[in-house]
Amino acid sequence: MGGMSRRARTILLTVGLFALAVLVGAILGNPWLGVVIGVLVGIGVVIAASSKRGGNQGIYDRDDDGSEL
Repeated sequence: MGGMSRRARTILLTVGLFALAVLVGAILGNPWLGVVIGVLVGIGVVIAASSKRGGNQGIYDRDDDGSEL
């Protein structure tokens, strides 16, 4: 049961979501809006997959208060 590699699955998911966003943009009458939405969703998927692969998913650091001046 080799299946698909994790990287191939991530790329396929990103491309599929991008295509879906372009289709939604075309239905709304503005394909460029779909391209922008697709790029943003694709970047989000890649960041989420990298975080999950790196073991940083759901990390809670009690000493981290975010950005402070």
